[in-house]
Amino acid sequence: MAIRYFKGTKKLTGFILRQQRFKILIWLISLVGITLSVATAYPGIYKDEQSRQAASLTMENPAMVAMLGPGYENGEYINSIGAMFANEMLLFTAVAVAIMSILLVGRATRGDEEDGRIEMIRALSVGRLSYASAVMIIILSTNFLLAILIGLGLSSLGIEGVGLEGSFLYGSILGGTGLLFAAFTAVFAQLTETSRGTIMFSFTILIIAYLVRVIGDVGNDVLSWISPLGWTVRTGVFVGNNWWPVILAFVAAIILGIVAFYLHSIRDLGAGFIAARKGKTKASPFLQTTFGLTLRLQRTNIIAWAIGLFALSSSFGAILGDLELYFSENEFMQAYIDIESDYTMTEQFLTLLMAIMSLLSLVPALMAVLKIKGEESKNLTENLYSRAVSRTRVLGNHYFLAIIISFIMQTLVALGVWSIGRTVMDHALLFSTTFASAYVYLPAIWVVVGLVVVLIGGAPKFTGLIWMYVVYCFIVLYLGDLLEFPDWMNNLSIFAYIPQIPIDDMNFMVMIVLTLLASVLSFIGFIGYNKRDIMG
Repeated sequence: MAIRYFKGTKKLTGFILRQQRFKILIWLISLVGITLSVATAYPGIYKDEQSRQAASLTMENPAMVAMLGPGYENGEYINSIGAMFANEMLLFTAVAVAIMSILLVGRATRGDEEDGRIEMIRALSVGRLSYASAVMIIILSTNFLLAILIGLGLSSLGIEGVGLEGSFLYGSILGGTGLLFAAFTAVFAQLTETSRGTIMFSFTILIIAYLVRVIGDVGNDVLSWISPLGWTVRTGVFVGNNWWPVILAFVAAIILGIVAFYLHSIRDLGAGFIAARKGKTKASPFLQTTFGLTLRLQRTNIIAWAIGLFALSSSFGAILGDLELYFSENEFMQAYIDIESDYTMTEQFLTLLMAIMSLLSLVPALMAVLKIKGEESKNLTENLYSRAVSRTRVLGNHYFLAIIISFIMQTLVALGVWSIGRTVMDHALLFSTTFASAYVYLPAIWVVVGLVVVLIGGAPKFTGLIWMYVVYCFIVLYLGDLLEFPDWMNNLSIFAYIPQIPIDDMNFMVMIVLTLLASVLSFIGFIGYNKRDIMG
């Protein structure tokens, strides 16, 4: 009799695949492409035993263990490019795969339920669990395909120490991590009543898993066994090739998946086991304004990002005291840092750190603007426009909030790096230098915000393309020098034009031009939004 709960799963699988195919394709191309590109670059970075020995010593630094996980034995590091690649890339790639799974499952489960799509599908002759099972089939297939593509790709590169078994283990680790966090998300989709809550709780678990792994890897190895990311870095890829952490991840994913299906089978559509907190019976005068409402709807998201960015920047600030000692002979860092420069390695590392953190600060700013597109898709903006409220005012509230968010996030990033860094460094970074290196990226953030406003005003169906541009900027910033991208590819990133404080002198002309460009783009977007039809 239980088979009736899954009636129509095959057709719904095809429906969801068609709906999510572009997102899945972009994720797969990005993850596989970056992994293979970086792996190809490693033999050119570590050419001799001396450079590998220096890298091995670097990875023994507690700060590097906290960032990347426990390293390999010295001899294993020297004799295997594969071990070096896995040690430095596996954890961050696994986190990226976890983010992919969280976003895909969260949107396709609680997101579709919140939008009313599942209610319409349930009106057809389909089983109660058919839609959820179709989503899990899609995410299982996606992670399985990712594992196969990365396994085949790495094994075909012919890199020293990158064997067939290790290559497929590397891919399997990523696939298993993705499935595990997909299962976490599926459980939270049953517990919470909103897609925002589902994704927030899922990301909270991911952050906790990372922090628990950090504490365990540095101080108490037992704690690392509690974290799924602790399992990820204990597979000994390309050396010991331990498969049991992968098996453990799959078993945990299956158990959580069963829990998610059970909870889904006993709850009402649109409900959650964690009830939403009741609001006040009367709105404050500020909440009755359009900006107050905009801020209230995004308050939780802003607070979560603020806490996360401050914690992350603080963790980077904690390693600043060891940079001079451990990076001076590391050829991998020479792709980013000039050891013969007149500036210290800490100052040079600060420029790279602030650029990466600025890209992260960009995300909540973009989400603040894109909120208006999500509300339009759900026909919620009609509630505002039924009153004496102009489109300029509504879009302006989201735009102004995004500008405020960018300033707040960059302030917290600078504060985290400076406040923690000064406690571990003999010669602390100057307050003015740290904050200037963060604030200098604000015009670049505003330009990208202006781009998304243009898309909202002129091509709302293509607003998702802005995330592709953000990913591209990250690839150029993080891997452009390592992979020797041509100048024209680097120049496509707006962040390439920002002076790197304190290495470069402040270029006020560039700052003014970028600010004017952001203003022009925003102005064009506002005009388009006022002229186009509002779509539901």
